[in-house]
Amino acid sequence: MQQLFALVDANNFYVSCERVFRPDLVGKPVAVLSNNDGCIVARSQEVKDFGIKMGVPLFQIQQLVNQHQIQLFSSNYTLYADMSARVMSTLEEYAPSLEVYSIDEAFLDLTGVCHRDPIAYGHRIKQAVVRATGIPVCVGMGPTKTLTKLANFAAKRWKHTGGVLDLSDPVRREKLMKIVPVGEVWGIGSRTTAKLNQIGINTVWDLAIQPSKRIQVQFNIVVARTVLELNGISCLELEEITPDKQQIVCSRSFGRRLTEYKELSAALAEFCSRAAEKLRRQQSVVGCITVFIRTNPFNPQEPQYQRSASIKLSAATQDTRTIIATANRMLK
Repeated sequence: MQQLFALVDANNFYVSCERVFRPDLVGKPVAVLSNNDGCIVARSQEVKDFGIKMGVPLFQIQQLVNQHQIQLFSSNYTLYADMSARVMSTLEEYAPSLEVYSIDEAFLDLTGVCHRDPIAYGHRIKQAVVRATGIPVCVGMGPTKTLTKLANFAAKRWKHTGGVLDLSDPVRREKLMKIVPVGEVWGIGSRTTAKLNQIGINTVWDLAIQPSKRIQVQFNIVVARTVLELNGISCLELEEITPDKQQIVCSRSFGRRLTEYKELSAALAEFCSRAAEKLRRQQSVVGCITVFIRTNPFNPQEPQYQRSASIKLSAATQDTRTIIATANRMLK
């Protein structure tokens, strides 16, 4: 029996969470702001259609916000984490194995579960998540995790799929790959995309027909495995137990200028506390700490400043007090 994975990905997750409690905003432009309401971190499809990019500072699009009456929400990560847990709990009922890939994505192993009609099963999952949580999702399916990512991309992009697409069929796979840019492949970053374009590989199909050994020589084993995955040869297993993070980053932009050391120090202490909580949650310790600060990059007319400092600790720790004290020394 052919292996079958699925990727279930929430649509505009943060916005969808806000709409669960404000159903009057369905179909209206909605955006979620970063901590301190500095930048756009989530957009409804209506906001995307206005040409507003991810991460753009709020002050740069204030005119568009007023013109189109875009509803803005401050980020509420406690709510988003709770809604994510509800989505994942619902998905667990439909697959024997599940990998929580991010706050709004999960891989499912559906091998032997729905081989007669995978598309119908995908719609069942989609409807179950909406019924249980109110969060709309798309479902991508295929014999490898890379293909499920590609299928999910297409399910979101083309409405005629109904939000569910299975790429187990090689013919359907080929048709899709020939119209999708290679940069949309999971794990192919902008630098690798540029290098692939230079040697005439522009679409996903161009990459899929390359000999994997040749790609490994020209690039690396990761890209070579991607070629195999695009051809239906599974190289990536489901990770049911999420591995511990090797690096924890806590950084924020601010909605106003900070000019005093005391203000920066207070903010840094809060960030260190959050990072330390995550550290202890996975029962790890830290051996190296880095602090970085920078001026507002969106004011190019003003002098720019960007510096960072790192230090290796003499003894690894998970003590918040030690982490804050060390970070503040570097801040000075």
